[in-house]
Parts: sequence; structure tokens; C-alpha cells
Amino acid sequence: MYTQTAEHIYLGFRRYRTAFDEITRGARRRFQTADWLGAQKASADRLNAYKEVLGELEDEICSHIDSSTRSDMLWWSRVKKAYKALIETSGDRELAETWFNSAYRRLAGDADLNNTAMFLSPGFTSPPPPPEHAIISTYTPRNGVVAMVRAICIDHDLGLQWRDLDRDLGNVLRTLVELRPEIDTEARLSVQIIKSIFFRNKGAYLIGKLIYDDQSWPLALPLLLDRNGDLYIDTVICDEDELSIMFSFTRAYFMVDTPYPYGLVEFLADLLPNKKRYELYSSIGWSKHGKTEFFRGFIQHLAESDDQFIIAPGIKGMVMSVFILPSYQSAFKVIKDRFAYQKNITHEQVRAKYHVVKQHDRVGRMADTQEFENFVLPRKRVSDEVIAELKKVAASKITVTDEQVRIAHLYTERLMTPLNIYLKSATHTEVRSALDEYGNAIKQLAAANIFPGDMLLKNFGVTRHGRVVFYDYDEISYLTDVNFRHIPKPRTPEEEMSSEVWYTVGPNDVFPEEFPRFLFSKASIRDVFTAMHGDLFDADYWRGLQSTIRKGTVMDVFPYRRKRRFGTPSGRTH
Repeated sequence: MYTQTAEHIYLGFRRYRTAFDEITRGARRRFQTADWLGAQKASADRLNAYKEVLGELEDEICSHIDSSTRSDMLWWSRVKKAYKALIETSGDRELAETWFNSAYRRLAGDADLNNTAMFLSPGFTSPPPPPEHAIISTYTPRNGVVAMVRAICIDHDLGLQWRDLDRDLGNVLRTLVELRPEIDTEARLSVQIIKSIFFRNKGAYLIGKLIYDDQSWPLALPLLLDRNGDLYIDTVICDEDELSIMFSFTRAYFMVDTPYPYGLVEFLADLLPNKKRYELYSSIGWSKHGKTEFFRGFIQHLAESDDQFIIAPGIKGMVMSVFILPSYQSAFKVIKDRFAYQKNITHEQVRAKYHVVKQHDRVGRMADTQEFENFVLPRKRVSDEVIAELKKVAASKITVTDEQVRIAHLYTERLMTPLNIYLKSATHTEVRSALDEYGNAIKQLAAANIFPGDMLLKNFGVTRHGRVVFYDYDEISYLTDVNFRHIPKPRTPEEEMSSEVWYTVGPNDVFPEEFPRFLFSKASIRDVFTAMHGDLFDADYWRGLQSTIRKGTVMDVFPYRRKRRFGTPSGRTH
């Protein structure tokens, strides 16, 4: 019986992998046809495929395995052993382990995490290595650097006409000379490029490594379409920080077709040594395994550290209780049992909004999250302050014993410096930059059909790259669902002098003219922001965005600084 169950789980994984791959491979066609709305739908469909196939698997197994057997740890240990034999030679067995863990948790009723019945730690040292040259192609300038870069572009054929490839090659090489003056001869130069093309939003990306003697740098060539559907290179990235932003936790997952995710992640980790493995797996669409990698890394960190969890610094939220481990770059967020009276929302609605963010294009401005059930921490690592806080505001979700703290449901999120705290110690230049980023974040979210709702500075964070990111989702809504209004002019002296609102206000009504008063307590900060982004205080600005979105227009999202772009020759759409 346990062998049959193992086979069911393995076949379920293969069905999921097939669905994932089919959606991913469709990215090429969607790019060729500029089907940007289709690309957005495909991203959501790919995320949903995991839950859908897992649900089918649950029905299959529950039809012949009773509930008492499904909760038997000894039985599960035998299923795990049989399953491990099935995946032993698989090139994606790390993903198969995560799938087994999901099946176990679903079928055993969210039972405790344990390494006997599931792959809490890896079942293998690593997946089998991919065949030689399966991940990358290597290029050398034996016929000159122009011919080398041309070969890279031609080999990664997208079935489209180039607008002006010679011009683009000239731009790439001139920029590389500026960025990497260390390269003073072609003789010792080579380039490694990942065979698979990375697709996201309106872009296709060639990603690899520039190698010169014993030095190397990341290399990325973003490819876009002009209004005629012709291809062009928009810029060249040859810097770890710049590439890190492209793979940020604030962006939608790439569509990249590869039979060897482990090998691809290993190559990316060499390009981005400051990125965790879980971030890289998530960035290429394997978010469930990213969650597994996060948890394994977290457990290892706990074993190697001794500090305690504390309440997160800053203003406490009305919906979430947030705590951190100072030595670890993540925030842990628990939904409170009861919300402040200002928050007219339910626990289920909060979870639904976090789900929306998971599926939506985050445009580099919303933090990705991981969701956990029955998350267990060592009691000695949790401060009395955190215990008291959780018992006070989230008692239904916490169970405390002498040995452990069990939290029924929580989210983890990359730790950032709250914008309101950042501004207190920032220089004048840093303040201006952060406020400009804050305004850009709001505008880019709006252009992606997301209205943050609560736009207070405390709900935005500053990353290590100086980007401002939104991370409090309990009041988000689709921009097109909001009714932006001008404040009506008073009709009588009594209305003008009234301290109360004398006009009707609907549940979805928003008055942008009120933003300055609510968002900025300091006049100096308000004045700087108004000079940069005063259009956000005008209802007509928001209505214009709504009109554009309703026409089906998808915004341009550049995961690199606009000043890095080569320019906008006639015929391009950007």
C-alpha cells in the first residue's frame, strides 16, 4: 500500500512538472506576439497549478487510504523510503522532495514537521549533475568581439526580426568598454551564457558571465520589442548589484525553461553570491521549493546562532504583529485576532490580499512572502516580550510549552528598514532619493493596477540597494475598484466652516487632496515630496491611470535604472 502511495505522489509530481513546463515554454510565444495580458495570466496559472494538481492527488489517495493510515508516521516513513527510491536518478529530485512534503502535509492534516515522515532535510547530497554543457554555452572572440556578441544573440533565436542588430552590438561593446576598463585585450576574454532565455513582463533576458583572466562579472542583455514587433537590446548589465535587482524578491518570477533547476540555480548563485538559494529558486518560478530552502536555511541559522526573537522596531501595526531575529534578515508576521476599529477587514480577507500579491506582478515594489502553518520555534529563542505580545494580540494562533512556541499561521518577509525610521537619520541627499523612490513606488504599483490603500511611510521599507518597497497588504485593492474624487467645493458658508465632512463618502471613495495631510507630519518632507510627485494629490492623475488600465495597457517595468538604457530610437514603444 505504501509503495502504491509513493507512486501516486511521484506521478502527481510529474503531472505538476508537465503543467509547469508547458506554461513556462509558452512564454516564448507570448513574447513573440506581445501578449502581455496573457503573460500576466500565465504567471498566476503557473502558481495555481501546484495547488490544483495537489488537490487531484489528495482525492486519488484519499479514495483508497483511510484517515488513520494517513496520520500514521511509521506508515509515512515507509512511503518516504519508497518515494526516495523513485526519485533517486531524477535531475529535479530536490523539487520532488518538496512535492512529497506538500503531499504529506495535505494528507496528514498539517501534521508536525519531522524528518522521519518527510524531507525536512535533503534526502540526497544534491541532484545528479546535469550533462556537460546542458546549462551554459561558452563563447570566445576568436573572430573578434563583435562576432562573439553577434553569435550570442543569433544562437538565442527568438524567431523575430532584429530592428538594428549592428547598432545594438555597437551599444553593447561601447558600454562594456566603459563598465569594464580592466579588459584591455580580447585574447583572454570569454563569455558564458545560459542556454535558456529568461522571460518576464515585456522582456526577454540573456544572462551569463563575462570572464577575463581570473576575474568575472555577471552579464545580462535585456531584449525588448518595438511597436512593430522587432527585437532590440535595451541595455547591458555587467554588475552584481544591478543583476541582483533584476532577481529581486520584489519582482514577479521569471519564466525560464530548464530541465535542470538545480544546475541553473548553482550557476546563478555564482553570479549572485549574496542571494540565498531560496531566493534564486523562487525567482525562476519554483516558489514552493524556495519555501523549503528558506526553512532549511532558517533551521541551520538557528543552530548556528543564539540571539532571541524580539518585537520588530517601529510603529506597531493594526493588523499584524511583527517580530524579528536580529541576526537574520527576515520579518515574521502574525495576523492579530482582533484589529483596531479603523480596520474594517476580516482575517480571511487579509490572507486573500496576501494571496493576491503572491500572484500579481510586483513590479519591483512589493515584497514576496512565504506562508507557514504550525511554525515551531525553540522556546528559549523567543523573548518574553514576544511571547507576551503574541498572547495578547494573537492568542488563538500561539501555543507555548517549556520547549517550544508553536504559531498556527505566519508569514515571513525580507527584513527592510521602515521608511519612516530611515528618514530620521538620513542625509539630505538620502531623504530626497528615498522620497523620490517612495513616489515612484506608489506610481508603479498604481500603473500595475494596485492601490496600496494605507500609504503611510511606516508601511514602506528601504532595501540595501536604496529601493523603496511596499510591504503592508491588508488594505490593498485593485486600482480600478477605487473611486477617486475631488473634494467638493462648499456650497454655503456653513459648509465651508464645518469641522465635519458635509458631503457623502462611499466605501471606495478616495480623495487624493487629503494625502499630504495624512502622509507627512513634517512640512519640510511634505514640500520635497510635493515638488517631485505632487501629481499624486490630484484625482485626475489616478483617473487617467484607471482609464489606461481599463484599455488593457500593460505598463513597462524595467528591472534596471532607466538611465542605463541605450536610448529610444524611432519606432520603439518605450
